[in-house]
Amino acid sequence: MKANYHTHTFRCYHAMGNEYAYIRRAIAAGIEVLGFSDHAPMLFPPEHDAYYRMKPSLLPDYVETILSLREQYRGVLKMPLGFEVEYYPDLFASFLEMIRPYPIDYLILGQHFLGNEMGGAHVMKETKEERILVDYVDQVIEGMNTGVFSCLAHPDVVFYTGDTIAFRREMRRLCRAAKECGLPLEYNLLGLSEGRNYPSPDFWPIAAEEGNAVILGWDAHRPTAFLQHEVEEKALTYLHSLGITPIETLPFRKIFP
Repeated sequence: MKANYHTHTFRCYHAMGNEYAYIRRAIAAGIEVLGFSDHAPMLFPPEHDAYYRMKPSLLPDYVETILSLREQYRGVLKMPLGFEVEYYPDLFASFLEMIRPYPIDYLILGQHFLGNEMGGAHVMKETKEERILVDYVDQVIEGMNTGVFSCLAHPDVVFYTGDTIAFRREMRRLCRAAKECGLPLEYNLLGLSEGRNYPSPDFWPIAAEEGNAVILGWDAHRPTAFLQHEVEEKALTYLHSLGITPIETLPFRKIFP
């Protein structure tokens, strides 16, 4: 694995380690492209405690730190600058305006909440409610159709344990929409390494049937992620068994005209 575009920092309040630790581990693991894509800040009302992501006040430091490290490791490691972003319809325009002044290279879509996190359902909580599954797919498709995202992180993150026919129907709808948008799907190595509900064995055969582009992503919240080569091999063996050959380079979508 030569590139990882899904790397977090301590600024999101649930990742550990400083940037130097991630960089050292990535170089030791043979990674040539290390994309930082921390959980993006959002302009919530003042009373909302955004515990899950960096606060807007940390945005300048995030950008300045990564740009400085990019120069420091020039010729050794490519270091694109991005965000993992929730598509929250009511907050998305203000988010884009907030990041407009900064040289952001790419955005990846990672949907964890319906509506938004101020009272919206958390899709990583187990549910048998079909409406949550349908709403998740609807919101993700709406986000993909904005045209600003370069990748869909953990597309199968929704923890739906209801009717399998409904799951396959909705996941096929998601896969077809992603293919129409030309958006690669991330096979999430964090979920695989921790035995989470994703990557889902019911999802990836659908992605194979629909011919979706797939990319591996570590979703690294700790520097130690990058040296788990056995996890990468397990992922590749499984994907190859489905006829999927992951892409190694992520084409970046233009964020602003």
